[in-house]
Amino acid sequence: MKKFTLSLLVLAAGVLNLKAQEASSLRQYVQRFILDSGDVASTQFIVYPTLGFSPETNVEFGLSGLLLYYAKKDTLNRLSEIVTRGFYTIERQYGVFLEHAVYTDKNSWFFLGNVRYQNFPVYFYGIGMDSKTSDEQRVEISQFVIRERILKKIKGNFFGGIQVELNQASDVQFSAPNYQEEDSRWFGTDGSTNLGLGVGLVLDTRHNVLNVRDGYFSEIGLVNSSRSLVSDYNFTYLTSDSRYFRTTRKNQVLALQLMGQFTWGRVPFNQLPQLGGPNLLRGYYLGRFRDNHSIASQVEYRFLPLPLGFSDRIGAVVFASTATAFSSPNNLYWRDFRGAAGAGVRFLLFPKKDIYLRVDYALTREGSGLYVYIGEAF
Repeated sequence: MKKFTLSLLVLAAGVLNLKAQEASSLRQYVQRFILDSGDVASTQFIVYPTLGFSPETNVEFGLSGLLLYYAKKDTLNRLSEIVTRGFYTIERQYGVFLEHAVYTDKNSWFFLGNVRYQNFPVYFYGIGMDSKTSDEQRVEISQFVIRERILKKIKGNFFGGIQVELNQASDVQFSAPNYQEEDSRWFGTDGSTNLGLGVGLVLDTRHNVLNVRDGYFSEIGLVNSSRSLVSDYNFTYLTSDSRYFRTTRKNQVLALQLMGQFTWGRVPFNQLPQLGGPNLLRGYYLGRFRDNHSIASQVEYRFLPLPLGFSDRIGAVVFASTATAFSSPNNLYWRDFRGAAGAGVRFLLFPKKDIYLRVDYALTREGSGLYVYIGEAF
């Protein structure tokens, strides 16, 4: 199945910072955004409408916001970001998302997570890398997800703490439910509620999570979902995510990521590790492949900005990725790896905070994908 996704960001609403109320006209208001004329330590908030299309939702209208700030306006603290998005489609589908990476003063605490509610269909192809596009099913589903990591600085750049994950799926309807009888690993097909509790460790030297030029990030998290709490299923989820960034030349960055997701137990189909989407294995539909375990890697080379001299706000990126999903270590085969590659352009939204708008186009053996977001993919 070829998936085409397009989000047109209309930045007419411009940027709201703490001094925005002083603007006497819309013209001044927009100029603040274009010129990024505020103090580097000032809080900035972008509000912008979005317009999109995808096979799942048809035409989609939405409103997004991005909040950027330093704790106590101290630029020695790491840049915190909160992203929100709401949308509604002509098919009467809707969703609300909130993602955040928030640091307190002196980076003593780190809150990393997301909240998501969506009521729209997804495509499901079965479990395993041998699934075919012809196996595609349309699944009506409402999902409410909270994933939060509350981390305390232990020493230097090392954080540790707890993880909480609530995942609720309701009103689940498969377009071809008879297929479920062919695979005993399909759990949660009638909906489920699962609460996971666990621990997380993070090693993080990034200063700007939306555009890292030098540093590294490594996270490992272990979460257990138990029927002894409020969960419908017993399972364990282990996540490992490591990223490395290095400035190789002036305004040129090499970025690497290696990620693994591993589960044990009776895992609902909607909580299995999934491949694809706007951040990893771009070009494949999010959830095109899923199984008990997955491993993935990607590389990007970024020109921020391009060394052409005609503009200091235009950049570019080339990227490639590979990944696979498998039921057990005995079923991990090189032939099952899938690859994707592509390129993108960048526009510098906030020169003082080094934040770019990204437009990526990716190619795979099954089709392509176009993505427009604020901040890098990883």
